[in-house]
Amino acid sequence: MRYQIRHLTHYRYQQPVTLRHHTLRLRPRSDGAQQLRAFTLAVTPTPTQQATLTDTDGNSTVGLWFAPDPTDQLEVITTAEVETHRPNPFDYLAEPWAATLPIDYPTGLRAVLAPALASPEVPALSPAVVDLAQTLTHQVEGNVGLFLTALVSHIYQACEYTTRPTGNPWPAGVTLGKQLGSCRDLAVVFIEACRAVGLAARFVSGYEAGDPAIPERDLHAWAEVYVPGGGWRGFDPTHGLAVSDGHIALVASPFPNQTLPISGSTQEGSRVGSTLAAEVRVEVLESQG
Repeated sequence: MRYQIRHLTHYRYQQPVTLRHHTLRLRPRSDGAQQLRAFTLAVTPTPTQQATLTDTDGNSTVGLWFAPDPTDQLEVITTAEVETHRPNPFDYLAEPWAATLPIDYPTGLRAVLAPALASPEVPALSPAVVDLAQTLTHQVEGNVGLFLTALVSHIYQACEYTTRPTGNPWPAGVTLGKQLGSCRDLAVVFIEACRAVGLAARFVSGYEAGDPAIPERDLHAWAEVYVPGGGWRGFDPTHGLAVSDGHIALVASPFPNQTLPISGSTQEGSRVGSTLAAEVRVEVLESQG
């Protein structure tokens, strides 16, 4: 599939501010599942310096630096053309030693995956998440592939979707208790349930195609699990499916706060309020023949 994405973000401040360094995580990644063919960025006010950077998770980000001139707004417009290349999300063979839970990762691989196996941001997993993970593990007799598909289906069926334009993801136990959550909340439930049974999982920010007749979109979130033999594989509990050609990833990290589309500060800090407007359009340029 080939997509064109336009993403506009507009901050308006209640009084003029001085912009400090900002990081944009709005450049779609290039990997085995998708390729970025074109990307443009327009920022108002114009930065004095900008650079494409690689963060600690291997994501391509953009750093912006501004002149010390007061402004009452910050506008960021990105356009991207992306090709996706994974019509079958199960086009791999898992390593035989990694087909059944619990997985005994080799020492070197475990060290690399450590942040995705246990997050210091969640020092203790919710008992409800642990119970869910253990129940599903028992039901599928420890089969890793069946566990992942059962988990994504269970969250989709058990939790109602709601829109929350801003705010950190809820703790997984809160989302399960409410049986309600935004895409980022449901993604965190999936991630923590995977970690509860020893599977490495991380948070993904990006876009999903949805209904091609309705190009307007919101930024989307889902999860990726590291499957030995298959690498990082996406699962979207908001839609109850494994990720294939209908998703376009921007960035991924074991830590959701490291996937924010725009992060930065002003010299005035939190003393000055702001309003945020965002608009996302995803258009299909070419579908599979």
